[in-house]
Parts: sequence; structure tokens; C-alpha cells
Amino acid sequence: MESDAPGREYALRITGGSQLAGKLCVSGSKNAALPEMAAALLTSEPLRLTNVPRVSDTEVMAQILTELGGRSDGEGSVVLRMGNARGTDVPVGLGRRMRATIVLLGALLGRFGHARLPRPGGDDIGARRVEQHMRGLRQMGARIEETATEIVAEADRLHGARIVFDLPTVTGTENILLAAVLAEGRTEIFNAAREPHVQDLCRLLGKMGARIEGIGTERLVVDGVRELGGAEHTVIADYLEAGTYAIAVTAAGGELRIECSRPEELNVVLLKLELAGAHVSTGDGWFQVGRQPHNRIKPIDMSTWTFPGFPTDLQAQYMALMTQADGETVISEYVHENRFQHVAQLSKMGAGINVEGRLHAVVHGPCRLRGTEVTIPDIRSGAALVIAALCAEGESLLHNAWHVERGYEDMAGKLASVGAQIERVAVDSERSNPGHTYE
Repeated sequence: MESDAPGREYALRITGGSQLAGKLCVSGSKNAALPEMAAALLTSEPLRLTNVPRVSDTEVMAQILTELGGRSDGEGSVVLRMGNARGTDVPVGLGRRMRATIVLLGALLGRFGHARLPRPGGDDIGARRVEQHMRGLRQMGARIEETATEIVAEADRLHGARIVFDLPTVTGTENILLAAVLAEGRTEIFNAAREPHVQDLCRLLGKMGARIEGIGTERLVVDGVRELGGAEHTVIADYLEAGTYAIAVTAAGGELRIECSRPEELNVVLLKLELAGAHVSTGDGWFQVGRQPHNRIKPIDMSTWTFPGFPTDLQAQYMALMTQADGETVISEYVHENRFQHVAQLSKMGAGINVEGRLHAVVHGPCRLRGTEVTIPDIRSGAALVIAALCAEGESLLHNAWHVERGYEDMAGKLASVGAQIERVAVDSERSNPGHTYE
């Protein structure tokens, strides 16, 4: 996110103690929109995407597609015209700004037979293994050279292959899908990721003319076609945003009706919140979560896993909630080995958390959190610190707040609309200590 002015950054100022009440409409999923924007490279016809979230990562992807020779028009409803695209070298400066750049590899190889891109950036949450992407693409006939700074790949027309992931990988599954839809023959992906945004990408590709079977299962079968056409598609709602607000109201107290979101995508999360003491009701495209202050939060252990398990992208937020629980909670992170960076910042606010090895953290609640200045290290840690600040006594100042707006559309505005005391404020860049990583 750009600074407000030269020498200026911005922070989130939050005064704790307010309950949340009202309703929120969840925005489109960033994690769905980014690979779907990359899919525009696979056709010479226009691709119209609606419900694209207005976050900086989607803006960066639009800039990359423009640099490759295409056009991107609109906000929220985005029309991508890649018929004149000829470039296959992803600009280094833009490419390193987010992790999702890697999905351009499969799309560029699939249509043009060549791709050069910087090694993906990203929030420093551990090894997010691109070797699974590379192995799969090589099985399909790609010739790939990797250096410390870039990935260069070439191929004649890719061919189908039997690809087995040793662990489910979201971006790996997306990359192989984008490469396979124009490949010659049949591609089978075993142990495929099943996350809602992966399913949504499959549905979009199907509208474009791709032949994909097994959507939502661990085995995807893709029969390649010679060409794809344009399409119109509505990006699914962001279940991670919905889960974040559900956790926030459980922590701060009050009641929120969360609309424009499918509760079945959060079954495990909502179960954990109910066990912790929240009241949950669900309907078609909405759910409601509430907790009265006299209902104490219970400590409920949690382990992250791939969908439909508890999302790793909600682990930090859940940890912030468990600082308010009446007892000890064990949180296990089985998806990324370096995803406890929020612990140090939560500890500054008074949280009692011990990290045990790479996989486990023990939260000793209830913690009396105090408002202070903290630095956001990544998107989901930022959401966790917002939740902690809502529960803290006094005022908190969250630096590097641009991280939050890379993944959440107008989080400050939405929370303010339901009673949170939160505002975006400019600060001196020297004090904001801007981070060096991007997702």
C-alpha cells in the first residue's frame, strides 16, 4: 500500500473496550481473485470479473497484466483484455510484491510457452514450497531453470501428466490447473487442494471452456483443449474475512450478522467459536455470531489443517481470541512452520504465550491486554493485532497497517460501522518501521 505522502506511513489507532453490533457484508476473496485474474492470460477474449476486492494485491496483479501487454478496466467489476498480450517477463518490482505472482507461471507457459518471473515474495511465514509447482510443470514438459532471484521456464505445448502432491498446496494446484487447461491430453492432480478459492477457479475455467472434473475433491482431472474463450464470473466471498470478523465479535463481545458469506465454508471455525462460548446461527448466505460479556470464553485447543480443516489464515486471529479465554489453550500450526510471528507483538500487549518448537504455542489466559504500539509483520498477524486491540485496555497504535489493507477491503471502515473505535492515522515513516516482505 502506498504511503499517504512522502515520508509518511499510516497506522491503525484502536481504543479497546467497545462491543461490536450490527451487520457486515463480506467482500470478494483476494485469494480467489488473483489466480482468476491470471486466468485472463489464457484467452484472447475479454474476461469480466465482478466482486473483485479493492485491495492493493489485486491492484498489483492488474498492473502486472498491463505490463504484459493487456488492459485492465474498472474497480469491483474488472474487465481484463489480454488479446494483445505478448510479454512473458513479469516485472521484477511488481512481481516481488506478492506471493500470488507464482500462479502466472502456469498461465504464461500454458498460452505462450515461456515465462520469466522473480522468485515469489510473500509474508515470511515459512517455506511455501514451490518445488511442488516445478516438479508438476516439468512432468508436463516444461524446462525450468531456477536461480536465487528468478524462475525461467520454457515449453513447447505442454502435455498431460499424472501429478501427485505430497502435501496439498493451494497455489500449486492453481498453477497446474492454469497450465493443464490448454495442455495436450489429460492431467490428473492427486492430493489437490480443496479450498473454496480453488473450487472457484475451476468454475471460472469451466465457463471459459475448460474441461475439469472432480471439483471440490482431492483428485482433479483436466482434459486439455485447444483454446479458451472469454467469460463473466463473480468472485466468491472471502471466507477468511468472514472468519476474522466472527472471531473478532467473539473476543470483543456483542453480536454480528455476517452477510454475503457461506457459513458451510467455516464449519470448523464456527464449531470452535461455539465451544468457546459464542452463540452461532446460520442461514443461506449469512451467519450470526454473538457473545455476551458475562459469558466467559472457554479455552479450546485448535490445530490448523488444509480445507475443510481450520484455516492457517485464521490461526493468528484465533490465538488473539484465546488470550481472553479462562485457562490454557494449545494451538498447533501444521501448515506453515513459521507462522507464530504475531506472538512477539501480542506479548507486547500483555499476552502470555509460549512457543514450543515450530508447531505448537500455549496461550495462558485470561490475559489483561494493554494498549501500546506494535508493528504488524504480515496480513493475518495484522488482523490478530486488531482483535487484540479491540480487547485491550486503552489505546493501541498498529504500525505497518498497509499489510492489513493488502488482504482486507476497508477493515477499519467496516469495524467502525459496527461500533469499534478504530481509525486510520498518518505517522512518521521513521516510527512506522515499514516491513520488507510482501505476500
